[in-house]
Amino acid sequence: MNMKKLFSILFFLVFLVTVKAQQQISIFFDSNRHEINVVELKRLTDWMKANKDSKIVAINGYTDEDGTNGFNDTLAKKRVNFIYNKVKGVIAIRDDFKTRSFGENFQQSKTKAENRKVTIYYILAKDLARENEILGIKPAVVEPVVVEPAEIVPIEEETMNFPEGATLEEKIGLSKKGTLIRLNDINFYLNSFALMPTSKPAIDELVYVMRKFPKLKIELQGHICCVNKDVKNLSTDRAKQVKRILVSEGIDSSRITVKGFGVSKPKHPIPEQNETEAARNRRVEIMVLDK
Repeated sequence: MNMKKLFSILFFLVFLVTVKAQQQISIFFDSNRHEINVVELKRLTDWMKANKDSKIVAINGYTDEDGTNGFNDTLAKKRVNFIYNKVKGVIAIRDDFKTRSFGENFQQSKTKAENRKVTIYYILAKDLARENEILGIKPAVVEPVVVEPAEIVPIEEETMNFPEGATLEEKIGLSKKGTLIRLNDINFYLNSFALMPTSKPAIDELVYVMRKFPKLKIELQGHICCVNKDVKNLSTDRAKQVKRILVSEGIDSSRITVKGFGVSKPKHPIPEQNETEAARNRRVEIMVLDK
C-alpha cells in the first residue's frame, strides 16, 4: 500500500471519529407549525432526560417548500426558538453556539415531513474533554509576552561616597547596578579617538577589574568638552576604542556596551572657564550594568 493511499485512509478514519463524536437529533414539526406535537414533545423530553450532562453546540431549523421563501425563513426561525426555549436551562449550551434558520434553502428530502424539523447538534458527556478537537477548533496561539528590561537609573559617583583614594577594584566591589565610575587618566589626542600612551595604566587597571569580576557587565560612556555639538560623534568613537582594547585583551564583547553622550551631560557648563573644568567634562565613565 503506497503512502498516499494510507494517508487517505487515516484521514477518513479520523473524519469518521470526529463526526461520530458529535451527535445529533432531529425533532419534527407538523406543516406550517412552529410548535411540536405530543409525540415529538415526548421524544424531546426523553432526549433531555437522557442527555442532562451533554452539551449543545448548534441548533438548525428547516421547513419544506410550502409557502413563500419569507414565510418559510420566519417559520424556521420560530421553530429554532421554540426548541431553544425548551432546552435552555436544562441542557448545557456552548457559549459560542450557533442557531441557523435555513427555511427551504437546503437539500430537501423527497418526503416533505422529513424537511419540517429542527436538528440539535450536541456532544456527549464522555466526549466533552475533546470538545474543541471534535469541533475542529485549534487552540489559540498565545504570543509570548516580551518584557522590556527596566531602564537602569544612573547613580553618580559622587553620591556613592567611595573612600578617598579608592581604587577602581574597590569602587566596583562597593558599587551597585547603575553606578557611574570615572576612568581617570584616560586621554585622547586632540579631535581623535586615538588613546595617548599615558592612558595605558588606566586601561590595564580596567582589564584587571574585568577579569577579577567575571560577571561584571559595563557600559562605556564617552563625553567630550569645549564645543556645542559632537558633530563627529567623537564621544561614541572614543568609548568604542576603549572597548576594542578590552576585547583585544580577551574580555568578552558581550560584557561591554558603548554609548556616546557628546556634550549633553557636562560636569561644568560649556564653554568651560578653564582647563580643569574642560578635563572634568572630557571623560570616559563606566556604568555598572551587572556584576
